[in-house]
Amino acid sequence: MYYVYVLKDPNTNELYYGYTSDLKRRWGEHQTKEHWQLVYYEAYHSERDARAREQHLKHYGQARTHLKKRLTGSLGAAN
Repeated sequence: MYYVYVLKDPNTNELYYGYTSDLKRRWGEHQTKEHWQLVYYEAYHSERDARAREQHLKHYGQARTHLKKRLTGSLGAAN
């Protein structure tokens, strides 16, 4: 499985979008630098699909806006 995920910095409300084949390991790597909260993830069988989704979220504001609207309760005051 491949995962597209969204992390949130609880101090700044900054969001980070990424993809990985090992969500638990990757989240742990993020924790060594700063304290991030995992607020959302999507699972894919295809690495290609996961990469495409991550790129879509990173490069198209409308995709991020749509996802943020779906996650208003999880994101709180995030931009």
